Amino acid sequence: MASRGTTETSKLKQNLEEQLDRLMQQLQDLEECREELDADEYEETKKETLEQLSEFNDSLKKIMSGDMTLVDELSGMQLAIQAAISQAFKTPEVIRMFAKKQPRQLRTRLAEMDRDLMVGKLPRDLYTQQKLEILTALRKLGEKLTGDDETFLSTNAGTALSQFERVSTDLGSGDKVFALASVEVEKAKQ
Repeated sequence: MASRGTTETSKLKQNLEEQLDRLMQQLQDLEECREELDADEYEETKKETLEQLSEFNDSLKKIMSGDMTLVDELSGMQLAIQAAISQAFKTPEVIRMFAKKQPRQLRTRLAEMDRDLMVGKLPRDLYTQQKLEILTALRKLGEKLTGDDETFLSTNAGTALSQFERVSTDLGSGDKVFALASVEVEKAKQ
């Protein structure tokens, strides 16, 4: 019986990760195709995706309240959804790596961005935004940041990232994350 429960838990986790990947890919595709869509089509598609994320968030909440063995594994997904909904992170690729707890890939992405900035392939403002997101994700994953990275974070962090930091520091209180996410979903719907 115990092995069956382990298998089912593993399968549930895999299904949830796949669903989260699909939604994050949908957000990323939407951002990449933004120029090809008219403003109304873009906003409607984004609104639908945020609604799907909200529904997914509600499902996670139900699962977490009934099965405590999944709480630790789902916490990363929960925070990623909260970040997407509150739009603290604008880059779905970063959200995905954060949700999957992939600090090595985040650091690789940061190195690629540094290179792209130096050769003029990446605008400074986009670089700053994405570097903030990656450094915040690395910090939340418990990774050690350099002094320069800490300075960059404190100098450039906006209110959305600060709000994400504040709410996510208390993982023991998942209701706070859900409450903030609900407020942000309501704002996005208006």
